[in-house]
Amino acid sequence: MSSLYDQLYDRFATALGTDPELRPAGRPEFGHYQSNVALRLANEQGRKPRDVAAEIVAQVDLADLCEPLSIAGPGFINIRFTPAALQAALWAQLHDAALGIAQTATPGRVVVDYSAPNVAKPMHVGNLRSTIIGDCLARVLMSQGHTVIRQNHIGDWGTQFGMLVEQILVEGVDAATLDLDSSVALYKRAQAHFAEDEAFAEAARRRVVALQAGDPETRRIWQALIDVSKAGFNRAYRRLGVLLTDDDLAGESIYNSLLPAVAEDLAALGVAVEDQGALVVFVDGDDAPLIVRKSDGGFGYAATDLAAIRYRLGTLGATRLIYVVGAPQAHHFQQVFWTARKAGWLPASVPAEHVGFGSVLGPDGKMFKTREGKAVSLDSLLDEAEQVAAPDVAMAAVKYADLSNSLHKDYVFDLDRMTATTGNTGPYLQYAHARAHQILRKAEAEGYWSPALLDAAGFPAGSLEPAEEALVLQLTKFPDTVAEVGATLQPHRLCSYLFDLATAMSAFYEQCPVLKAEPAVRTTRLLLCHAVQRVLAQGLDLLGIVAPDRM
Repeated sequence: MSSLYDQLYDRFATALGTDPELRPAGRPEFGHYQSNVALRLANEQGRKPRDVAAEIVAQVDLADLCEPLSIAGPGFINIRFTPAALQAALWAQLHDAALGIAQTATPGRVVVDYSAPNVAKPMHVGNLRSTIIGDCLARVLMSQGHTVIRQNHIGDWGTQFGMLVEQILVEGVDAATLDLDSSVALYKRAQAHFAEDEAFAEAARRRVVALQAGDPETRRIWQALIDVSKAGFNRAYRRLGVLLTDDDLAGESIYNSLLPAVAEDLAALGVAVEDQGALVVFVDGDDAPLIVRKSDGGFGYAATDLAAIRYRLGTLGATRLIYVVGAPQAHHFQQVFWTARKAGWLPASVPAEHVGFGSVLGPDGKMFKTREGKAVSLDSLLDEAEQVAAPDVAMAAVKYADLSNSLHKDYVFDLDRMTATTGNTGPYLQYAHARAHQILRKAEAEGYWSPALLDAAGFPAGSLEPAEEALVLQLTKFPDTVAEVGATLQPHRLCSYLFDLATAMSAFYEQCPVLKAEPAVRTTRLLLCHAVQRVLAQGLDLLGIVAPDRM
């Protein structure tokens, strides 16, 4: 189904043959939307804007959707939907299982790379944003009918594992008995041993070679470390309520066997060249080369990410690649994407997007760290939140604080503000959902409400109060908002929409009695409460937030 906005846009665009430049009206008295296109066309044609606007008003047929169009100021076209059109649009939305969310005509296979913690280390505050943002984007894209392939690119390969395995063998530790805390302690001992004992350091380097060569004992211990870490990851994911499971794991290790071919093929294509013993790619307009293979023969992140692109397109059949990784990695991904396209591995038809994000700051506005200057563990952060609020409310507070900020901005982890049930917070939206449920429960108990009311031919006829009209208009914007988030990968737009909806619901509740209204009016208002409840529930679910019936 087409949203009201889509219908409006299509009518204008078809009549004019150009973008009608629609935008929400600045004030209620100007209507619901305004078009500024007459000003641009007048400038291009050397005519008066009001004359052009008058021609447009006469040309566009909106009789079934809008009240008569009006012209304001130098040539702004004011647009107001009729109450009947608003009610019909909302009625159709309510009877759609997807609440009007447009199902894409060309379903894609979208790979979303997110979370990516390191093995043998606890998840920390730095993993929080990638996990929450990536999960939201996966949910939104799935709601639009895309096949989403989640890829948890865990750090499970490299020099540190030679060091860890060698320390386990030196100490005679049974790797199968380790838990995450003991593996972290082991890692610290291995680091110190590596720095202090050159013989151990050399043995650790040989152990890396053994790991890469598939030595059974080394691989057995390495796998035990991964299993311990996975258990810790999964506890965090369950606690956060994200979709990631073991089926989504795609660590660095799975690309190990593919790295030599990446280097050989880039060299054969002339994309990569030897430079001071290393194999590098000189990216157009970039002073620093991308290092594919180091001078010692080892491979770094670039080779792994290039192998991942080939795997994701060739084996997974991806039609869109999304990487939810911190903003400091923007340059790395620019180089990797450029190289993959230069080599012909990443066609122009396949978008590759780096969704960068800022940092989580402490109450002092500085990087969030422990008193010892180390990264704050994710568990301790979530524990702190749950000391202030119930688990579902605490997770709503944490997730919403993250998602409601523009991605590229840092944000302060302020629990008092985040857990408030007033203002632009996750708990406020949960409360709005619970209040809508409460009204419907009371109405059902008094015999006023039943889902059977949705079997009628439509909303009860009648005019709308200003607060009702504002609420209906906001409800009909939900599909367009979800479409915008799917296109822009900016979750804060959905958060802003839901907050505006909850605010409109609050104004409606204050100004329009529901249960004490006359029967026909009461039915309309109960249907509005039902619509708010459904849209808030769906919107919160897309954010990965629980929508409680009671609070």
